[in-house]
Amino acid sequence: MLNNPYFWCFGALLLAIYLCLYRLAKGPTVADRAVAIDILGVVLVGFCAVMTIYTHQDFYLNLAIAWSLLYFIGTLGLAKYLEQRGFDE
Repeated sequence: MLNNPYFWCFGALLLAIYLCLYRLAKGPTVADRAVAIDILGVVLVGFCAVMTIYTHQDFYLNLAIAWSLLYFIGTLGLAKYLEQRGFDE
């Protein structure tokens, strides 16, 4: 089991998720928390990509594409909110 490269990929991604959640909880500013959420989205897309390769099912790749679009739009909305601008500007 330790010779399986997917085991190491999943372990590294879980460590990255833990570190993002730690920064999300302990971040001193709102911008730090926003970056942690953004990185968490990227790590989840990476997790879906590894699952696609591991299981040979394209469902996870479709899920990764949808998730990346959603967190990109969410990041844009959060950036507009932090700048205290309206969505029409």
